Amino acid sequence: MRNIVSKHYALLFVVAAAYLTFSCSKREPVQAGSAKAADIPTVAVAMVSTEDLSRGLVLTAEFKPYQEVDVMAKVSGYIKEINVDVGDRVRQGQLLATLEIPEMGDDLRRADAAVVRAKAEVTRAQDEQRRAESVHSLAHLSFQRLSTVAEKKPGLVAQQEIDEAQSRDLVAEAQVSAAKSALVVAQEQVKVNSADTQKVKTLMDYTRVTAPFTGVITQRFADKGSMIQAGTASQTQAMPVVKLSENSRLRLILPVPESAVSTVHIGQQVEVKVPTMKRSFPGRVARFSDKLSLATRTMDAEVDVANPSLILIPGMYAEVNLTLERRDKVLGIPAIAVDRDNSDSQPGAAQTGQVLIVTPNNCVERRKVTLGIESSNNIEIRSGLNEGDSVVLTGRSTLRPGQEVRPKVTSMTAPML
Repeated sequence: MRNIVSKHYALLFVVAAAYLTFSCSKREPVQAGSAKAADIPTVAVAMVSTEDLSRGLVLTAEFKPYQEVDVMAKVSGYIKEINVDVGDRVRQGQLLATLEIPEMGDDLRRADAAVVRAKAEVTRAQDEQRRAESVHSLAHLSFQRLSTVAEKKPGLVAQQEIDEAQSRDLVAEAQVSAAKSALVVAQEQVKVNSADTQKVKTLMDYTRVTAPFTGVITQRFADKGSMIQAGTASQTQAMPVVKLSENSRLRLILPVPESAVSTVHIGQQVEVKVPTMKRSFPGRVARFSDKLSLATRTMDAEVDVANPSLILIPGMYAEVNLTLERRDKVLGIPAIAVDRDNSDSQPGAAQTGQVLIVTPNNCVERRKVTLGIESSNNIEIRSGLNEGDSVVLTGRSTLRPGQEVRPKVTSMTAPML
């Protein structure tokens, strides 16, 4: 009986030792009762989950007006009235200022008088044409009569008289042609003088300085009574009246690196963050230069940002998150959980790394994984893990495969240091 009891206790001892030996895979054998709860470390873990990942590039740029011009005067004159000031919102075609040019009225009256005189010349030319046509009609009729008599009764009329009648007919015909030409010249002179009159009227319209587009007055250069020079050439030092900016829509000119040029396309939606305002605004890639700068190896891409309330001010800095690659519904884990392989890989080959996971029986296990795209916090796992696996986030240098741990699930809202 004593031998049976001894064998029974021996069997229990062997079973207990086997359980403690194989409770964690790849763990060193320990004696029963040697592990204490206080010796089991607590590790932060994150669960492998399915999510949408995107890889982006953050570029910084300065807001610029969609369009901005110095509003110049076409003609020289004194400011009679100026109706706007800095900060005023104006509409396209709205009157900004009025110039006073007294001598232009004299030019208009002189041009009108020239038109009246040209029209009188037309009337005189018309009368001269009618007189020439009457003289020609009489001379032609006389020549025809003499020619008819000479044909019916030869020798009755002297040939010299017939020749003189023919000469008078030809002279009268030439005078008619000259009268017609003089009439055409007079009519064209009316058109020339009318054009001069219209030119003066057009210049008088330029005394009204209007807004070329809807925008905001950002600078005012002149006051009432200021002398304004005509801004007819870019090399002159003519003073503008005001500076007008269209701020209801702003531009961001982004220097896109050469490696990301192929990902930029017209109509691409981007998120525009303004750090000083702690706000984000939607933007759209509207145009790009389609050429690299040889100095910086970048391409300028312009993003249009709607600003109907004028809350954004030109000159503010903004950050644009340009999406380079996006993958939906893939396995992802925090990037800090991965130890990347430093070995050189072939161009185009998938990047690999290693992670530590906590098995269902709370033991540490090392896994090799294939990596995909990386976002700001997370990284794609293409192979090596399954959804629901627990990966160790920090303190991996103090852990060894097979070690028993106490996992604590952590939500990765920000990168852990």
